[in-house]
Amino acid sequence: MNLFLLVLAAYLVGSIPFAVVASRLFGLADPRSYGSGNPGATNVLRSGSKAAAATTLVGDCLKGWFVVWLAGELGFSAGAAAVAGLAAFLGHVYSVFLRFRGGKGVATALGVLAGIDPVLALVALVVWLIVAGGTRYSSAAALAAAASAPLTGLVLIDDTLVIGVLMAMTATLVLRHQENIRRLKNGTETRIGEK
Repeated sequence: MNLFLLVLAAYLVGSIPFAVVASRLFGLADPRSYGSGNPGATNVLRSGSKAAAATTLVGDCLKGWFVVWLAGELGFSAGAAAVAGLAAFLGHVYSVFLRFRGGKGVATALGVLAGIDPVLALVALVVWLIVAGGTRYSSAAALAAAASAPLTGLVLIDDTLVIGVLMAMTATLVLRHQENIRRLKNGTETRIGEK
């Protein structure tokens, strides 16, 4: 398999909208029709179904991890595997199955980090938990965790391409959270657990 086919396959795997799939499995409304309209775990949680939200979270994480793991198993370099992870992340954010209007990409990014280096994912998760626990704002926690990834990567990883992928994911996450940033500034952002 060449890199182009790997990236294409990773993008398609990343495009699978687990928020929509899980909502249908649990008999819930399409997550794009309520709350933030975002097809992601946090918005699915607003439906009141923790099981559907957990299913979404696990599915979105696993697809990011899976493509990085598979690339390594197929003999691709760490940099190429990270690029595959970026493709999966972008597939989630710009899902071909949702007319290129996907989720924010936080859970998928976490999965990609776990595939690249589990310590990266652990640091990002701890940062997310600390900020989410202190503020109850998922968006603020996501932004803090995203910012931690390239910084942690600079300490742990000696691969310019991998660091570039981490920076690209962070920049995309910040762009995808522009409305959340405005609501945080205005004090109108929805807290975790609010319907």
